[in-house]
Amino acid sequence: MSTAKKTLTWLHRIENGILTVLVLVLVALAGTQIFMRNAFGGGFLWADPFLRTLVVWTAMLGALAAVRDDKHIAVDVLQRFLPSGAQRAARALTLLFAAAICAALAWYGWGLVSVDLDGGANSDFGVPNWMLESILPIGFGLMALRFVLRAFAAPAHIAGLSAPESLGDTGRRSASDEGQAR
Repeated sequence: MSTAKKTLTWLHRIENGILTVLVLVLVALAGTQIFMRNAFGGGFLWADPFLRTLVVWTAMLGALAAVRDDKHIAVDVLQRFLPSGAQRAARALTLLFAAAICAALAWYGWGLVSVDLDGGANSDFGVPNWMLESILPIGFGLMALRFVLRAFAAPAHIAGLSAPESLGDTGRRSASDEGQAR
């Protein structure tokens, strides 16, 4: 396996690990809040704003992973009826349009972060607001980059690193499948 593939594999594992930890923290903290409210009449004061922040971070990182695996929401109804060459062109244009939208959102996300960076306000749990909001320009910027890269890659990009094309496809072939494919 090449160095680039190894690096991408590790980056994907790190992204997936971060997402897993965020979701586990979300579930555990939300469950604790519910229990404490019912059992003791109140919970942690900082937990609700922290949960809202975690939801934003989880959503952005999840969207980034969806773009990575080509599992993002896409309107491709018309593409299916086009000839092969036109399908590739339509796919590239669609992905480049998505990249432009993400780049614009990254730009405006940076505007939001810079306002709080200049203002110096802190969140309810003591972290500067600009740090919490930084996922917006970073996430959208990385999504824009990935959309541009996906626009010029085949739909099933680097074998072994992407998710299968359909949810029911495990990406593995049995010996009988190999015989049918020949």
